Amino acid sequence: MKKITTFIIVTFLICSCKLTDQSEDEAQTVINKTVKDSTIIGDTDEHGCLASAGYVWSKVNKECVKGFSGIQLNPIDNTNNEDETLSAYVLFNEDASKAEVFLPNDTTSIVLTRSAEGKPWIYKDWQLVSGNGYVLKKGTENKFSGDAEMGKKVLGSDTEE
Repeated sequence: MKKITTFIIVTFLICSCKLTDQSEDEAQTVINKTVKDSTIIGDTDEHGCLASAGYVWSKVNKECVKGFSGIQLNPIDNTNNEDETLSAYVLFNEDASKAEVFLPNDTTSIVLTRSAEGKPWIYKDWQLVSGNGYVLKKGTENKFSGDAEMGKKVLGSDTEE
């Protein structure tokens, strides 16, 4: 009787391990297929950033970032803008000597550099001026402005007055 019980237990353990191996193989197949499908539909950019999740490559930080997680600058003609797709976003490098600006409806960013603390960040005819918040200018025309808060702005309050 002991031999039969031992045989059954050993057989059960071997079969259980086999099922576990098959499940891991099937899971890996699903992962590989998902990665392959994402690559086929162009879901990632040349740096591996997942575009469908809102990630873009940051030239100044050398990593994938969510562009809309930077400082939000709203269009001058609509400073109470709630449509995030119309806003520009600014990210800075560690020492704030460079400012990367993600403009609305543009797949690339522009990198502005400042020569010294207290000076504006400049690239060609673009200028980012700090003071009481930030103003992004193109030439002499103010295009975007905002405060120095990161991420989405909460307008109004959820408490009743």
